[in-house]
Amino acid sequence: MSEPKAPTPAPGDTYKGWLFKWTNYIKGYQRRWFVLSNGLLSYYRTQAEMGHTCRGTINLATANIAVEDSCNFVISNGGTQTYHLKASSEVERQRWITALELAKAKAVRMQPESDESGDDSTPPASGQGAGSRNSEVQSTLRTLSSKVEDLSTCNDLIAKHGSALQRSLSELEGVRLGGETSEKFRQVTERATLFRITSNAMINACQDFLTLAQTHSKRWQKALQSEREQRVRLEETLEQLAKQHNHLERAFRGATVLPSSQSNPSIDSKGPVPVKGDASDEDDENEFFDACEDVQEFITVPADPKYHRRSGSNVSGISSELGMDDGTTSLDEQSLASNPESPQSQELVPVRKRRSRIPDKPNYSLNLWSIMKNCIGKELSKIPMPVNFNEPLSMLQRLSEDLEYYELLDRGAKCQNSLEQMCYVAAFTVSSYSTTVHRTGKPFNPLLGETFELDRVQESGYRSLCEQVSHHPPAAAHHAISERGWTLRQEIALASKFRGKYLSIMPLGSIHCIFEKSTNHYTWKKVTTTVHNIIVGKLWIDQSGEIDVVNHKTGDRCHLKFAPYSYFSRDVARKVTGVVTDKDGKAHYVLSGTWDEKMEYSRVMQSSRGGENGAEGRQKTVYQTLKAKELWRKTPLPEGAENMYYFSTLALTLNEPEEGVAPTDSRRRPDQRLMEQGRWEEANAEKQRLEEKQRTVRREREREANRTASPSEEGKEPADGAEEVEIASEPSETTYKMEGPYGAQAKSGHQDNYTPMWFERLVDPMTGETTHIYKGGYWEAKEQGSWDSCPDIF
Repeated sequence: MSEPKAPTPAPGDTYKGWLFKWTNYIKGYQRRWFVLSNGLLSYYRTQAEMGHTCRGTINLATANIAVEDSCNFVISNGGTQTYHLKASSEVERQRWITALELAKAKAVRMQPESDESGDDSTPPASGQGAGSRNSEVQSTLRTLSSKVEDLSTCNDLIAKHGSALQRSLSELEGVRLGGETSEKFRQVTERATLFRITSNAMINACQDFLTLAQTHSKRWQKALQSEREQRVRLEETLEQLAKQHNHLERAFRGATVLPSSQSNPSIDSKGPVPVKGDASDEDDENEFFDACEDVQEFITVPADPKYHRRSGSNVSGISSELGMDDGTTSLDEQSLASNPESPQSQELVPVRKRRSRIPDKPNYSLNLWSIMKNCIGKELSKIPMPVNFNEPLSMLQRLSEDLEYYELLDRGAKCQNSLEQMCYVAAFTVSSYSTTVHRTGKPFNPLLGETFELDRVQESGYRSLCEQVSHHPPAAAHHAISERGWTLRQEIALASKFRGKYLSIMPLGSIHCIFEKSTNHYTWKKVTTTVHNIIVGKLWIDQSGEIDVVNHKTGDRCHLKFAPYSYFSRDVARKVTGVVTDKDGKAHYVLSGTWDEKMEYSRVMQSSRGGENGAEGRQKTVYQTLKAKELWRKTPLPEGAENMYYFSTLALTLNEPEEGVAPTDSRRRPDQRLMEQGRWEEANAEKQRLEEKQRTVRREREREANRTASPSEEGKEPADGAEEVEIASEPSETTYKMEGPYGAQAKSGHQDNYTPMWFERLVDPMTGETTHIYKGGYWEAKEQGSWDSCPDIF
């Protein structure tokens, strides 16, 4: 690589940070702490090792720096030392490359200077202007140095004369009045005069130094600022060139992507290049070849700069809604803030102050295997699960958490263009998973007829209602409406598969979002949630699968892909990518980000077919896009969230007691309340009581409906939402398959014989699906305090 001609960092400048270093084929990439200082790149296992143990150092003066791809780069000094490194992102990699190149250039220049010992001359500068500037600086520095020496001399003289004056004064105190008195006074007077003269000289020297420094200070500040701006511009140019070079190289080779909906990570033609780990790191491990990683469905490259100079009218109005200029607020946000109908511009109304903490989670230990081993080969419907695996929220409350980032729908309601609106709906879809990254606790399964209301009209302009409309199969209906022009409704049931090491949860049912002003009707489904390390190890959650967000009015579509986590993948973890297309299949926006942090969009200016994959011979689509803009970013968790089940700010308020809610509201559920208070033993006892009460009510309801059950089925009602389990014996493995809710219903023909209070089962006119839709009456009943028709479920 050519050395960037950027300002050389000052001596002693360091660059520190975490990088992933290839160690060997057993452990792959390992996280290490790297320190770049004085032309040397050193690394340690942890920051604490910096004081005593260095794992390796490479001299950049003789090193070669090479970039492999978007995140990987290699540093080698000719064969004896080679570091294969990986940054967390392309931007972070470019920062390291820039710092390494600057340090290398400085180290190369410092080598001849160190050989010329005692030589005070400056190295030759390129150009006459640079030489004159160097001469001026050297002259000023010599003058300042001379002044400093004068100050030092004056300081010594002041100390000397001051001591003599002090001695004379001490002697004067012990002198008796007589002939020697006048001699002593004369000595004191002389020494005081010398001290005054020396002090004046010191003051004058300080004034000269200060005047000279002030004279050149502004000039140096301007020069320094100019150099800084030049360096920043150069770094940005290098970063942009590196990105363009990398994207174009990948597009040319066609070796990193597969066509949409046909990607197969097991037949990726681009295999890993075998490399050797450093001898100072884990070097006595066995080697193995890296696994093939999952690949993207498309690639993007920066668009031609001519597109950036176009007016807003030439870019399909994207600047008017999503905001094209850096550092500016999008116009839809401006219009939302200035809209007289918006609550933000109305006279402030005092709202309820919500709680920001709940009692810390108790540290109770529980052996999961001791429970699960007793479940194999047995009927699970009668085995109650303790609250130790739960979090103090119900599934209805978790469903309401989808509204955590309702602002995205508020912005979407202001959009004039359906494609721009699609971007906000897609970001809202992804944002609903951001609260799950650390939430390994299982929510309480709602009892049949249980409800949960979330009234945020004063604070946020919306209110929401959920109801458990079916228990066999378990299903919940949700309806939310906003004063800002959107409605969200869904009916979600869960199917799950347990295979020993992990549990896969597949939500069934569609989510609908309707915007009042444009009448655009969007639908989508949720992806699969996987809980890993069920038996042994620390639980962690991943989201994987694909989502198609469809606008049934215009035919617009957004295809989102949630990449499953892979230890060997070079991509950022929890990655989400998507493309927004119109009814003709033409791409208009590319979405990218992670489901636990943020989402960005890029305007597509041109698309083309890229190179072919060597193994499959299929072509990929290459999108030329404008600079990415942020659509959504996750709000940080509140302080101490790790002790409060990793609840978000909204989640902390969901189970807060409120007056006037229905008797069936989840906030009134006693076992859930006891668990939140840390009284888990009492919560387990209360949970069993509620489950048995639900079984009794169900048997009575069946008798009233004159429905007789067979002897084998009677008395086997599942506990608190438990699903039927079928153990399939196979020669190679034992698979525990939990039938999906609709599958279980079809298999047994079992019905709840229950009519929901606030929802009715209808055929959706847009999708043709039979689903539960809000029929109204709840909020009117709340205003009147009329809950007589609500069942007694607690």
